Amino acid sequence: MLLKKLIKILRNIICLIGMLIVLPFLFLAALAIIIEDGLPIFFIQQRIGKDRRVFKIFKIRTLKTSTPHRGTHEVDKKYQLISGNWIRRVKLDEFPQLINVLKGDINLIGPRPGLPSQTELIKERIENKIFKIKPGITGLAQVMGYDMSDPAKLAEVDKTYIDSKSLQLDFLILSATFFKFPRIYLKKLIKL
Repeated sequence: MLLKKLIKILRNIICLIGMLIVLPFLFLAALAIIIEDGLPIFFIQQRIGKDRRVFKIFKIRTLKTSTPHRGTHEVDKKYQLISGNWIRRVKLDEFPQLINVLKGDINLIGPRPGLPSQTELIKERIENKIFKIKPGITGLAQVMGYDMSDPAKLAEVDKTYIDSKSLQLDFLILSATFFKFPRIYLKKLIKL
């Protein structure tokens, strides 16, 4: 119990420091978005979290305002902002989710939260008991190259994460989010 409280405090400190560090870059990204496509800067979307509770996730917008409401893997490239390419490449679009972490909607590491419209993914995640933990900003499936286009495989990788969850695994996933070399260690640690 005490360890969980300490981890939560440490997580919140990391989130606050992270937000302060990226704030100047978020400001530049906001300017680029406004110049290219106007307001809004943030993209707010409903996602499914722990116990299938729906919450609103915050991201920096990388797609045009005219983009249909679908999963990113289902959206045509013509909707991507030019500035959105570099914003995504350096993962700036994900940093506003630190607000969701502070609110308690998600963790830093966990299965990425899906959309309420992704019924096949929801079904696979129910069968694999993925909704028993909070989703995360980043996760094993994302750093290993699996996305929501294959719901069964994604749920399988999410279950592997849950079954193997440890501080070491979380540290490797967080590192692999920004650098490629930790993926080698993940492949040795986790058999997918």
